[in-house]
Amino acid sequence: MPKALYLLNNQAYNDIYGPKQRDAIANLVDIYAPQQTKESVEKNRSILNQAEIILSGWGMVTMDEKFLAAAPNLKAVFYGAGSIKNIVTDPFWERNIIITSAYAANAVPVTEIALAHILFSLKRGWHFVFTAKKENRWPQRDPVPGNYGSTVGLVSLGMVGRGLARRLQTYDHHVIAYDPFVSQTDADELDVEMCSLEAVFRRADVVSLHTPWLPETVGLVTGQHLASMKPNATFINTSRGAIVREQEMIEVLKQRPDLYAILDVTYPEPPEPGSPLFTLSNVILTPHIAGSRNAECQRQGELVVDQLRKYLNGQPLEWAISKEKARIMA
Repeated sequence: MPKALYLLNNQAYNDIYGPKQRDAIANLVDIYAPQQTKESVEKNRSILNQAEIILSGWGMVTMDEKFLAAAPNLKAVFYGAGSIKNIVTDPFWERNIIITSAYAANAVPVTEIALAHILFSLKRGWHFVFTAKKENRWPQRDPVPGNYGSTVGLVSLGMVGRGLARRLQTYDHHVIAYDPFVSQTDADELDVEMCSLEAVFRRADVVSLHTPWLPETVGLVTGQHLASMKPNATFINTSRGAIVREQEMIEVLKQRPDLYAILDVTYPEPPEPGSPLFTLSNVILTPHIAGSRNAECQRQGELVVDQLRKYLNGQPLEWAISKEKARIMA
């Protein structure tokens, strides 16, 4: 059996690789040493010498020249989390080591919570919750867009955006999206109308952001986009805070109390002490919980088990990451 090693932080190990996943992996490879962390391998790099396979997740070591020199037999890394951009290097790619990511599994809970936010927002749920608490009375049933015939806007159709578009197919919404890299064939399959970023914000009752954090996408969403939104519209961000010009967003939200912003991410994260995001009555702030949390992480472990089994059987790995793909991952 190939020699394998778990290398990730303790919390990630316990969350991603539950008893079921560990048992399955133990039947596929020889786990020749206890679970390692970044700190433990820095103290004892010789532990890497036998490793043909590394099973990882959050807390993985950056695989630079020094790391790779200590792991001469390494052939494959199965990363049980999302973006790998902070753990791979040019020397890693030069070694032609296989690496897979569990980003598809991590996209599932993001898709689920975005869908929940969309459906609740189209009933103006937070408006009624906050009105009742602020005014200490039964809120008036103001008009709502509702979940029939309303327009949902998606910004970017990556793994999460596509998953959300497919789930929205079961509802009576009109879905519009902005993504300059999506073909008309894909848009038709997703039942999505492609349009400009400006049109998404101008036309949608709810806009949900799913753009990866890249140099090209920093500040993509401006205050002007948000100011153009329809009365009583909602903006949802479960992607990355840096994609939004935060100060411009704050100014718009101050001027437009009818708009709501549901923010699972901010920039910086967490917000600076005293940020208006903590006190604005039309902001719903959550502490970056959209991605996999606790037992949800075992879905990522299941994906690792699946990819490991296929690797050992010589089958194609659908979640293998190339150097080019790694660059554009969030």
